[in-house]
Amino acid sequence: MTSTLLTNIGELVTNDPDRAGPLGAVEDAALVVEGDRIAWVGHAADAPAADAAVDAGGRAVLPGFVDSHSHLVFAGDRAQEFAARMSGTPYAAGGIRTTVAATRAATDEQLLSHAARLVQEMLRQGTTTVEIKSGYGLSVRDEARSLAVARQLTEQTTFLGAHVVPPEYADDPAGYVALVTGPMLEACAPHARWIDVFCETGAFDADQARAVLDAGEAAGLRGRLHANQLGPGPGVRLACERGLLAVDHCTYLDDADVDALRDSGTIATLLPGVEFSTRQPYPDARRLLDAGVRVALASDCNPGSCFTSSIPFCLAMAVREMGMTPAEAVHAVTATAAAALDLDGADGVGRLVPGRRADLVLLDAPTHVHLAYRPGVPLVAGVWQGGRPVV
Repeated sequence: MTSTLLTNIGELVTNDPDRAGPLGAVEDAALVVEGDRIAWVGHAADAPAADAAVDAGGRAVLPGFVDSHSHLVFAGDRAQEFAARMSGTPYAAGGIRTTVAATRAATDEQLLSHAARLVQEMLRQGTTTVEIKSGYGLSVRDEARSLAVARQLTEQTTFLGAHVVPPEYADDPAGYVALVTGPMLEACAPHARWIDVFCETGAFDADQARAVLDAGEAAGLRGRLHANQLGPGPGVRLACERGLLAVDHCTYLDDADVDALRDSGTIATLLPGVEFSTRQPYPDARRLLDAGVRVALASDCNPGSCFTSSIPFCLAMAVREMGMTPAEAVHAVTATAAAALDLDGADGVGRLVPGRRADLVLLDAPTHVHLAYRPGVPLVAGVWQGGRPVV
């Protein structure tokens, strides 16, 4: 295998717990990539020889960003809905049905082209790993083809047939749950790794969510949950009771929810782009971190409640609006986000240590702090994925 030395790194964020500081940062650093893996990390003066060398020019280098929550397979546009919200109309889950109609009418080729464009948009902003959910088909055929499209773009695919109840089942939500847990699950399971439920007023209650998760896990899919986004509810504690790896949104939490997250080890994935787009209160990341809860950040890129693909933007909002330090926010979009997808193993992503996948971001800045210090500025100067430059 060919080896490449990336040297003259101003700050190297490793997320190595064996190194000092919250990010295991190394100054005046270098790393060696061999094949698609990190082979060596340390100070530039100690770097071994390699087949090729790249000068980072004093830039900061970070692990590639991991976006553990997105909805990229869809058609249509909801810009007018956004404009209405900015004029005072409150956000409600029912707007999802608008996207469902457009997605059902789109061809597979149109869905793939649009989702692929968004994945490339994410990549240019440093996201090297992305999870993609279904949830805008809500029929056996359209959920299955949505996941087949997503699987062409990522291995981290999630079956979200339980997003909302579609119009044709408006008077029979129990019948729709039976469809999701029966024929729809059978058609979708071969294309998915995860199963998810929107456990929220206007979507699915705790009993319905439990039934969907039970069926999905019996089919070999691991559980996830959207919970406590629009108001207080049972979703977060349900996720903790079941020992789910992560639960997403976590905007409205009481003390019992926080205690359950801490005691269970379930990761709270916060999605600040949603609150920016819906004008809801931001989740209190500081409260969670101080309580000992693990916190990840993700984009929730979707056409309705949050149409941003930018992890740097979400990171900056988490620092400004949610009480996170820049270091905590970087860790949340790298190591903890990787853990939320169970990709934090010895050969996984989210850390720049020997043996891990060589997914990394070069910033046009000397330190990670600039991601929050210079919000909105395109600081990503280069992206490596699987050991090779792609941006």
